[in-house]
Amino acid sequence: MKDFKTIITEYRKIDITHRKAALATVVKVRGSSYRSPGARMLITDDGKWVGSISGGCLEGDALRKARQVMMDKNPMTVTYDTSEESNQNLGIGLGCNGVIDVLIEPIDISIANNAMSLFEKFVDTREPLALATIFNAASRVGEKMVVYSSGEIQNYFSDNSLSGMVEEELKQLFSNKKSYAKSFPYGTGEAEVFMELVQPTVSLIIFGGGFDARPVSQLAKNLGWNVRVTDECVAHIAPLFFPTADKLSLCHRDFIDRDFDITPFTACVLMSHNYEYDRDVLKKLIKTNTPYIGILGPRKRFDKMQQEFALQGIAIGGDDVHRIHSPIGLDIGAETPDEIAISIISEIQGKFANRSGGFLKYRKAPIHQRDSKSDQVFKQVYLGRDDEQRLASSGI
Repeated sequence: MKDFKTIITEYRKIDITHRKAALATVVKVRGSSYRSPGARMLITDDGKWVGSISGGCLEGDALRKARQVMMDKNPMTVTYDTSEESNQNLGIGLGCNGVIDVLIEPIDISIANNAMSLFEKFVDTREPLALATIFNAASRVGEKMVVYSSGEIQNYFSDNSLSGMVEEELKQLFSNKKSYAKSFPYGTGEAEVFMELVQPTVSLIIFGGGFDARPVSQLAKNLGWNVRVTDECVAHIAPLFFPTADKLSLCHRDFIDRDFDITPFTACVLMSHNYEYDRDVLKKLIKTNTPYIGILGPRKRFDKMQQEFALQGIAIGGDDVHRIHSPIGLDIGAETPDEIAISIISEIQGKFANRSGGFLKYRKAPIHQRDSKSDQVFKQVYLGRDDEQRLASSGI
């Protein structure tokens, strides 16, 4: 969602009545690539762009192609084979050994459902949605359809038969949580459609506005997350301390469930250093549907909370065991507030990406693809030279 938000923010700065613009989107990848399908880049006719579709090697050629698209107002799909030496002539010799399809489409404000106007409608969505884009067909390239998890459909393709087939496929994205390209019968041939699952922006609520909460807030904003900081002490939540946070709240622990809208896309971090405050906040949070609750401090602190809860008839078990993280963060040897912030934010990112932190060199599945058959939980290891050689040879 960060790419959408960044592109929309920059698009709103453009005087589109005097400038031409085009949008480049990675719609299909075979093999390896620097960016996954769904990566986007907004290009204007003055040679400026925001976003990216590669590590910098495809952007130059995409810029040239975009100028043509802006002039004739016809979308095109460009295929880049980054394993071919011949691409050195284009200046895109990346060597990623992948084939990448990029859809480049004009932004025509005379068309009501152009890409940017459609993105503006769902950029602040609070529910997952599935987006379909035709990128290869005899006609209709660039047409889009949106299906929300609630079942609402924003618009259809102009071909009713194709819309019906794609609609059913889009609904499956909410359960399999994968984005991919697929071919559908269309006329006398086929239409290739990129089907993309778009998740709402992650929201982070930090309970406790101490000095070590500041780098956590800053890192989360760098990722494009919505960040809210709350405390019972007004001195802890001065705007000077959290200049990038979306909202600072003075809220008593008793009113957390009243003042905060906590969804399945909300992560909650307790770092007040006040045991009773964190305990009481946790009691509120376990009743919500947040998938992540992190508690700063040693394990025995959380153990004590559980003992107190048990005396009150409050049991923590089942899914709570997996969503409550205490101690908080990934084991990266963090000591300073900035290092601890990296550990915390990395764990939250892994939680929402359905991945467990570990060394990518030991991952047996593709880096940018979640496959239920090949996903694995990474081994948490402390590596010396001998340990690294032993693990590598064992295939972990």
